[in-house]
Amino acid sequence: MTITLSPRGRLRRLLTTTLAGGLALTLAAAPLLARAEGQLRIAEQFGIVYLLLNVAQDQQLIEKHGKAAGVDIKVEWLKLSGGSAVNDALLSGSVDIAGAGVGPLLTIWDRTHGRQNVRGVASLGNFPYYLVSNNPKVKTIADFGDKDRIAVPAVGVSVQSRVLQLASAKLWGDAQYNRLDKLSIAVPHPDATAAIISGGTEITGHFGNPPFQEQELAGNPNAHIVLKSYDVLGGPSSATVLYATEKFRKDNPKTYGAFLGALEEAARFIAANPEKAADIYLKVSKGNTDRKLLLQIITNPEVQFKIAPQNTYGLAEFMHRVGAIKNKPASVKDYFFDDAHIQGGS
Repeated sequence: MTITLSPRGRLRRLLTTTLAGGLALTLAAAPLLARAEGQLRIAEQFGIVYLLLNVAQDQQLIEKHGKAAGVDIKVEWLKLSGGSAVNDALLSGSVDIAGAGVGPLLTIWDRTHGRQNVRGVASLGNFPYYLVSNNPKVKTIADFGDKDRIAVPAVGVSVQSRVLQLASAKLWGDAQYNRLDKLSIAVPHPDATAAIISGGTEITGHFGNPPFQEQELAGNPNAHIVLKSYDVLGGPSSATVLYATEKFRKDNPKTYGAFLGALEEAARFIAANPEKAADIYLKVSKGNTDRKLLLQIITNPEVQFKIAPQNTYGLAEFMHRVGAIKNKPASVKDYFFDDAHIQGGS
């Protein structure tokens, strides 16, 4: 299977793969060392779903809340692609806060249960995720054929892949929940978007996130929505979240608290200043996304920037039911730290 990417796309994928692989190989066997208060390394991925982090970075809100708590915080930002790479980075001890989908969180929570005890820190907000296809024959997920390829951040791990599995289970039964995994390939969102817009590659579907899905719909007349995450999950849901190890939270209470305070302030900033938030995203992401399109996403009534998780338990229950995770959470409080903002979460 061949996928034609631009030189920039190939370079981005090479850097991402090399970085993720290097982190896993060099640090996976090393013990997690205690880090002093005031150091924070954050792994994020691509898309406006990370706008809370973008605003916190641009406005130096983590540093601001750290100083209020009496600690100078040095923040490092690392960009990866896919929940697998993010989880490897967290477990290797090379990052302190991981940003990825609910699927990767549940996977690593299950894997570290009773050991590192990785749990969710906060949501990055509610966003509808679209499965977009440029194949006119594909109207539903049942129409994908052997020649189609569906791009996701991480096959069988990312929240997009897990939502696709849930949709498959609803259509074909739990026994065939992973029926479309064989058609799925791991591709970073920017490269998958370029493939959907240009056509001419084996990628005919992309389960992405904002703003990539909107760019695809605007950039290719054949691009259309095949599936919406909110329809599969039964309403608005927190698809992308932040998580950390129990040790980091325990050993760095001031840094951890400053991070939460920064997220809450970033959410208020976006609600009050959508245009400034759009400009910050363009500045931090160094992208060329249409500003009008960004504003439409930020002000979309279906998009909510808040740190309390919402409607995540259904996916957790499904993953346990089909054997994707061994431990069954009783509620959202099992896989999120029991902080004040989690009260009332779901």
